[in-house]
Amino acid sequence: MAYRFLLSWRWAGWLLLAALFAAACVGLGNWQMDRRNQTVAEIRRVQQNYDKTPVPFQDARTYFEVADPDAKWRTVLVSGRYLTEDQRIIRNRPNNSVAGYEVVVPFRLASGETIAVNRGWLPIGNARPGYPDAVPSPPTGDVSAVVRIKPSEPDVGRDAPEGQLASIDLSYYASQLGYPLLAGSYGVMASESPQPPAVPQSLARPAIKEGSNLSYALQWITFGVLAFVGFGYMARQQARIHREELEAAEALPDTASSVHRPSLSRPGKRKRSRAEEEDALLDSMGL
Repeated sequence: MAYRFLLSWRWAGWLLLAALFAAACVGLGNWQMDRRNQTVAEIRRVQQNYDKTPVPFQDARTYFEVADPDAKWRTVLVSGRYLTEDQRIIRNRPNNSVAGYEVVVPFRLASGETIAVNRGWLPIGNARPGYPDAVPSPPTGDVSAVVRIKPSEPDVGRDAPEGQLASIDLSYYASQLGYPLLAGSYGVMASESPQPPAVPQSLARPAIKEGSNLSYALQWITFGVLAFVGFGYMARQQARIHREELEAAEALPDTASSVHRPSLSRPGKRKRSRAEEEDALLDSMGL
């Protein structure tokens, strides 16, 4: 059989290596597909919720208490007052690809419950490293605001200076306050009334571009298929070489026999008998 060599340990090892490579490629392809699915889901949330008519807080209260991914970016109308004394600055927050800070302030609702409101973005300051130059104060007294729901962020495992947070981890934020805070989601400022003279910059609208995850996933899957294609090509080449060697070995005996085969009729002198040799000897002696 031309492909009997595939049963050898060497070729079994090559096949195993190709299978492992293909499995790794499929895993990376699935990872890219998962990222793509997450991006598509986020785009859907933005398209469905970002520009929706605001709903009263009581209709969305459960989302502030326990985060719901499908409620992300939903607009909510809230009324109450800011608790400015517990304001925090969030470090390392990009906005339109520029590094800076975000400002989070507790907001005491008319119902007595408290949520966190992200009022916007501030650029990096020049006067003091690690701090913005100025933090605009929120309006005092009763305030009406429209906010967009965003789930609490995870703990990033970093410390921050006093008055700052490394992330908007609402459970950790609540542990620094002397009153309960709804820790499922917070509100991202869309608008507020009355409008103070100075406000942080509004956060950029979430991007709705799908990106290249689908292309990357297809590339990884293609690489996995090519691993077996390459193995098949190597096996075919080896089989061709083996076949040519066998054909060369079978042709060698026929060539050798034709070179060394004795001639059936070769001209030459007839061998003399013993008696004729004796007569020739006597003749040479003159007897």
